Amino acid sequence: MSATEAAAGLSSGELSSEELTAGAIERSTALDPRLGVYLQETYERALEEARSSDERRANKRSCSAFDGVPVAYKDIFVTKGVTTTAGSRILEGWVPPYDATVVERCKGAGLPGLGKLNLDEFAMGSSTENSAYHTTRNPWDDQRVPGGSSGGSAAAVAAGMVPWAWGTDTGGSVRQPASLCGIVGVKPTYGRVSRYGIVAFASSLDQAGPLARTVEDAAALLQLAAGHDPRDSTSIPQEAPDFATGMDGGVQGLRIGIVTEFSTDGLAKGLRDRVEESYLRLEKLGATLEEISLPSFEHGISAYYLVAPAEASSNLARYDGVRYGLRSDAEDIVAMTSRTRDEGFGTEVKRRIMLGTYALSAGYYDAYYGKAQKVRTLTIAELERAYQNVDLIACPSSPTTAFRIGERTDDPLEMYLSDIFTVPVNLAGNAAISVPCGLSDDDGLPVGLQLVAKALDEATMFRAAYAFEQDLSWAGSEQSRPRL
Repeated sequence: MSATEAAAGLSSGELSSEELTAGAIERSTALDPRLGVYLQETYERALEEARSSDERRANKRSCSAFDGVPVAYKDIFVTKGVTTTAGSRILEGWVPPYDATVVERCKGAGLPGLGKLNLDEFAMGSSTENSAYHTTRNPWDDQRVPGGSSGGSAAAVAAGMVPWAWGTDTGGSVRQPASLCGIVGVKPTYGRVSRYGIVAFASSLDQAGPLARTVEDAAALLQLAAGHDPRDSTSIPQEAPDFATGMDGGVQGLRIGIVTEFSTDGLAKGLRDRVEESYLRLEKLGATLEEISLPSFEHGISAYYLVAPAEASSNLARYDGVRYGLRSDAEDIVAMTSRTRDEGFGTEVKRRIMLGTYALSAGYYDAYYGKAQKVRTLTIAELERAYQNVDLIACPSSPTTAFRIGERTDDPLEMYLSDIFTVPVNLAGNAAISVPCGLSDDDGLPVGLQLVAKALDEATMFRAAYAFEQDLSWAGSEQSRPRL
């Protein structure tokens, strides 16, 4: 059942929030020992919130159309009274005294919260193997990764443990796991959703995004949290439009760019076939395909892995063992800070801190970080020129289907290349969506199509994704269900 279908059942009285939430809890309890989705369950609290929702509906005082539909959050969203770890030992046991804006707005809309979902530590990774607690498994094949860093969120939605969930996307961390798990994932325009209360990784790149089973659900969850927040200085100072308006308008007349630098030639045949079929499907629906060149996209990974680690190095300096989180005993404050960070951070986080610190150091700043920022500026300029001729850009969401657990842990570069199609979008700040486009013939695993929109043009993105989804008839079909 999609979130939209659940909301309709609640509105008609055919379903109660308590029944819906209890059902999600029952399925989660059955599957989580196998999949490792949750870091912190809040089931009892969710049932209390569900009963309150039912009372509101009975008294015709619903907070929103989705009042009573449960949700879960990547454990990087700060939650009042509920442990928030960001997947790291350095925050183990930290209970925040406030809610992130996303959590606050979803609570205000009446959504019961089922708990906190697993992730790569501080959202640094593409497989959810970097969590300090456990590895999350893909519901399509529990020997494979769900993607990352929002792997817990993607796996929970794909497995039917929760109708929808929140993740964050710094370089593809919503879209790539959505692709690998066969669901919809959205990275909104940078600043569309408040970052207040999201544990920071790379502040100029981080953006909250919904994961859902349908395009309609993803748009609805985004709608609940989007809009200006004065507590976030990067929040766009305008209210979000109604993303559902015009969603059923089809793609007739839309010009869709196919990026020359993102050729599908090097992809596995099963994945390549689904992506190329998707281009033809969009054309059949009335869109015009145009080849475009974006030379800076070839340098996206290189630029990203200087900009993001540099910001991480700065943001993670606050974990010093003094104010909150882990503190390791030592003879003096220098030794205490060093030991705390050594024991609290995992290997990938240490790697990125060192990369970032090096890139920002005297004598190397201009050669590395400065040059990466110039590539970022080129990416933004090239996209602006491209959108003078096209309305959307289409490309794969991921260069592979879900890979096996442990397959890339010893090869960081191979892991980083998992986000080759997604990181340029974060560098530019544009909106993008990953929508399922079928199963690979090679391994029977999901493949995702990415549609990239102009900044602030989520409406066109949702319109095209919805038309594609409806024509493919994926959502809710037997083919879309993992073999659990």
